[in-house]
Formats: sequence, C-alpha cells, structure tokens
Amino acid sequence: MFHRKSWSRKIAAALCATASLLPASVQARQLTVLYIPLDNRPVCSAYVQQTMEAAGCKIILPPEKYIAANDRSGDPEGIWNWLQTKAPKADAAVISTDSLLYGGLVASRTHSISKEQLDQRLQHLYALKNMLPIKLYAFSTIMRTPRASKGNVEPPYYSVVGPSIFAYSQLWDKSEQNKLTPAEQLQKQALERNLRRDELGDWLERRQKNLQINTELTHMARNGKFHYLAIGKDDNAPLSATHLEARQLSLSTFDMKPEDFQIIDGVDQLGLVLLVRAYNEAHAVQPAIYPLYSPGAGPATLPQYSDARLQDSVPQQIIAAGARQALTPQAADLILALNTPQDGIVKDSTAGDNQFFSSPANRNFAATIARQLDAGKQVSLADVSYSNGADNGFMSLLAQSDTLERLSAYNGWNTADNAVGYAIAQGIMAQAMPQPKRNLLLRQRIIDDWFYQSNARSYISNELSRHSREDLKYDLGTAEKPILNYINKECGALAQKYNVTKGSQFKLTFPWRRLFEVNVEIKK
Repeated sequence: MFHRKSWSRKIAAALCATASLLPASVQARQLTVLYIPLDNRPVCSAYVQQTMEAAGCKIILPPEKYIAANDRSGDPEGIWNWLQTKAPKADAAVISTDSLLYGGLVASRTHSISKEQLDQRLQHLYALKNMLPIKLYAFSTIMRTPRASKGNVEPPYYSVVGPSIFAYSQLWDKSEQNKLTPAEQLQKQALERNLRRDELGDWLERRQKNLQINTELTHMARNGKFHYLAIGKDDNAPLSATHLEARQLSLSTFDMKPEDFQIIDGVDQLGLVLLVRAYNEAHAVQPAIYPLYSPGAGPATLPQYSDARLQDSVPQQIIAAGARQALTPQAADLILALNTPQDGIVKDSTAGDNQFFSSPANRNFAATIARQLDAGKQVSLADVSYSNGADNGFMSLLAQSDTLERLSAYNGWNTADNAVGYAIAQGIMAQAMPQPKRNLLLRQRIIDDWFYQSNARSYISNELSRHSREDLKYDLGTAEKPILNYINKECGALAQKYNVTKGSQFKLTFPWRRLFEVNVEIKK
C-alpha cells in the first residue's frame, strides 16, 4: 500500500498536468484529417475520433453507411465517391486500404472479389494523390492466420478445419525457409491430401490476392503515392502464413526507409497510430519515448497472436507514431510503461490465475512507475501481462494508491501490439488534452479493459461454457439484453470501488453483438 503524496508530490503532479510535449503556439493550431477506418468497431472508429478530438483535432469520417459493420461489408465505391465529391477540405488523410479495396477487415478475409475488380480499385488509389494533394497516410493488412476462429469473421469452413489450416501454414512457412524435417514433410503432404481442395484452395487464393495487393501498395509507396504506408500483421505466430508473407514483403522492401514504409505487428491500432503520426508531423515534433519494462522477461516477452518479441515490435510502433525512442527515462517526453508477465508466458485475461492479488514483481513495478510520476514524468501504461484485458492484481494495486489516476493513458485491450500502439498514441496525445478529457479517456479504457474484459466478460464467458452455450459468445441473440444488464451492473459496482472511477456514470453496449468487445459511453 502506498502513502498519500506529500506536498512536493502535489506540486510535481500539478506541474505535470499542465506540461505538454508541444509548445503552446503549436497546440493552438487545429489539424483536420480525413479518416477512413477499417470498420465501425469502437477501437477503430469512435475511440479513435474521441482521442484525437479531445486534443483539439477535427476528424472527418465517411458516412456510417459506407463503413463495415458486424452485419455488412463496407462500400468501397461509396467511400470513393464520397472522397471525390463530398469530402471536405483537410490537412491530411489516414486511409485503410482494406476499406477501399475489400470493404473492411473481415471482408479482406472472406471476400470473393475478382483480381480484375481489385485491380480497378487499386487504380483509384493511384489517382488519390492527384485528387487529394495532401499528405496521405495509408495502412493495409497481411491476412491473418488464426489457430482457430468462430463467429463469421473467417470463411465458414474455418470454424471446422481452421486448426488444420493453421498447422499446414506453419509447415508451409518452415518449408519456405528450408527447415522442414522429413517427418514434417510427410505431415505437410498428409494435410494437403486430407484438407478439401476447395477449402484450402479458397484460402490460399485469397492469401495470394492479398499478397499481390500489398506488393503493389509497397510499389506505390516507393513511387511517392503515399506519404507513409504501414502494413499490419494481423493475428499470427512465429511460424504461420502471415509470418511467411511478411518476410517476403520485407525482402522486396529492404531498402525502403522506415519514414516511408513499415511492416508493423498488429492491425486494429494502426488508424490511431497513423493519425498521431500525422499530428506530430503537422506540428514538426518528434516526441521521445522510453520503454520501461516490468521485472522478469520484459522486452523478451513473445505475446500471443504475434511473431515478434516486444523488444522488436515496440520500437517499430514508436517510429510509426512519428516519435523516437529515448535512451534514458530522463531524456524522454513520455515513459511507456509495459506490464509484462514475469515468466514471459502470456495468457488470456480470463485465465484462472488473473486474480485480485499482487505479486512481488507487481509491487516492484508499481513503485517504479510511482517514482517516475513523482519526478514529473508523463507515463502511459501498456498492460500486456495478459491478452484481451487487464492484470487484476497489478491494476488493483495501482488503483488503491493514486498512481492509476496520475497516468497519462492506460491500455490493456486485445493483443499486446494493439494495446502498445494505443498506449503510445494516447500517451502522446494526452499532453495536448485538457485534464477532464484526458481523465475521461483514461476511465473509458479502465472500464473497458479492466472491469469488462478481465472480469464481467470472464464471468459471462465461463457461464456460457459451463452451460454448453459457447455459440452465444459470437452471436448473443436473445441473450444480449440480460447479459448487458449484468455487465453494466458488475462494471458499475467495480467502478465505485476505486477513486479513479468512483462516481462515473456510463453505459456499455455490444456494437458487434458478441462478447469480444464493448462500447463504453461515459455520461459523467
């Protein structure tokens, strides 16, 4: 337990609250950006817009009807016509090429669009620079390779044969590196024989289109059609088709500068990361960020759903946000605190060991963060000890002191790469926000990532499994209303336990009618 801060700490905190990464003259300028998101999930759309507008930017999205949702693909032609005829003037544009080519992220994995039609849509992108003579920041995705998948976000057959396709992709990747053993070669041949040709062939054909499109996008970046291009690696593993294709793209772009093009771990965070990059470049600043890891495996941690250790992926995202890595905490504008599992083994936040008691490593790291805050440093926390939610013991420890409420930003959602990207981006933008707006965004992430993901979702998920109704996790159907009543009550009760969220009035909804994500609307 921490003691209450002294008067000197109060003064330091007050100075910290008014400090900024940007000079006042720079803050006064409003940046207007056209933003085409992957889809309408809050982390890709509403939360992104709220973050940037809290810092005084104007973010303009296409009409909602053109953006992909849970029950429909987006409308590439509708977005293109909007850009041509109705898009207002802006200083820059951040564009999901998946939305302009396929109709969104899920559509990029499930579409049946011909190569000829995709090529026609690529021509729109070639014309975009002339049509919008502003800085264009684009992001694409390498098609993911999940170990398994349910809920209509992959082709229907993947829910049955997904694990076999994943196993095949691992052997395929290893084969391309000339590392396959004779026994593994036989296993690969057996999978090729046993998987239905129409299913494996469909999957491979779509991957080939995706790789061809991404290769063409890198050519466009090389020829100046984009100011900056990021290609995100969606859910993958150290051996997978995603890893294989990223390696192929890396070989063909090895001479391109990271200021122009990067391959990044994670996807859902890229819209916000690129908007922050546009913000930093518009204001001619390059914040210095120092990654501060918790005791144990720290930077050597290999997160779930990733093929890169944090020591490799974190610096990539710092660069992608238009920032640079500081060599010491003292030289940093922002401390990026990363809470990682001491043994380096990442589990889902619903794991049974994610309990409300802290470890010695938790207490050590909490004290380290408090010291940085006491010294007047801005600290943004990426809580990546678990996937898809917060570390209950660590967060409870921070919340019982005043440490949690003094953070610039907090993130613990979805994959480690998603959380890290958001923590970098929101940490940077927090410095240009009035304190009430910064506090609102901090509470929003605490309610979502800690109260809902690690606790309310965990309980509901376990109950559905216990009653053999796992199908409801992916399509809530008539169970949506009673589950919403429960999670709002549970998260409301948790909010009253901690000073940082006490008195908050908020409403949780299921934007995609599944357990995986909620929308947190804070009313007070």
